[in-house]
Amino acid sequence: MKNLKAFIQLVRLPNLVFIALTQIIFLYCIELPLFNEASVINNVRGIYFVALVTASVFIAAAGNIINDYFDLNIDQINKPHKVVVEKIIERRWVILWHLILSILGIALGFYIDIKTNVRFLGLANTACVLLLFFYSASLKKKFLIGNVLISLLTAWVILVITYCETNHLLDVFRKDSSLQVDKLSRLTFLYAGFAFIISLVREVIKDMEDIEGDRKFGCKTLPIVLGLNATKVFVAVWLIVLIAALIIIQFYVLQFGWVFWLSALYCVIFIVIPLVWILLKLFKAHTAQDFHKLSSIVKIVMLTGILSMLFFRFYA
Repeated sequence: MKNLKAFIQLVRLPNLVFIALTQIIFLYCIELPLFNEASVINNVRGIYFVALVTASVFIAAAGNIINDYFDLNIDQINKPHKVVVEKIIERRWVILWHLILSILGIALGFYIDIKTNVRFLGLANTACVLLLFFYSASLKKKFLIGNVLISLLTAWVILVITYCETNHLLDVFRKDSSLQVDKLSRLTFLYAGFAFIISLVREVIKDMEDIEGDRKFGCKTLPIVLGLNATKVFVAVWLIVLIAALIIIQFYVLQFGWVFWLSALYCVIFIVIPLVWILLKLFKAHTAQDFHKLSSIVKIVMLTGILSMLFFRFYA
């Protein structure tokens, strides 16, 4: 039981649930209604969609595992009570689990390629595995590049669902489909953009939380290079951009009728207001505990952002 609990902590189960939930809700609340309206059968459905979600979860889990493997010394300073590698699970088993989950994630991608009209998903999954490995081994210690990479991979969780339907999107330009590709593209990039920015904000806040251990082992993260105050300004700018974009979007959707008032109200209460609270608390944060609290709130906003997709199922 102790090893099972440690393994769940190692793979960061809540984050994996986020990934699966995001892809499932995006498919059933945004993509499928548009496909059904156009009488188009999507490429990745049934067992193949299960394989796609499973591959995403396996690759993310493998990335979390290898991240803890390389971060062992830093974690012993930043969060010694959460250390699993070597303390509970031996390093060789950590590497073995990373390899198993990575290979399974890649294999599932190639399986989908073979069985459906999707192309190059196996190669895309391979790229994700390699990027997560190099991120953990080196890039996360570099100035900003690691933060941007993780944010892009977070956005890819959504982008990959639409990517798998590329042939249907091309059919529209050949006049062979009535699919509303413009609407699908807008919603895809809207949520992928949200995922990118909110992930970038959280990654940088986590760097501020872990500054002591990172500094001791020669990392060149944003707060170490620029200092805490400049890093707070960087995060604040992205928060303001996100808040402004969300407010503008709400004014845009309200023109389509009163039924959209509920979604706008949801967005303001459960996404915009928490983001404003994070912005206000950001400059008052000084300790690792302060930044950890902010990071946890950002994670909750990520969840409420995901759940906002449910509105498109009912009346979009």
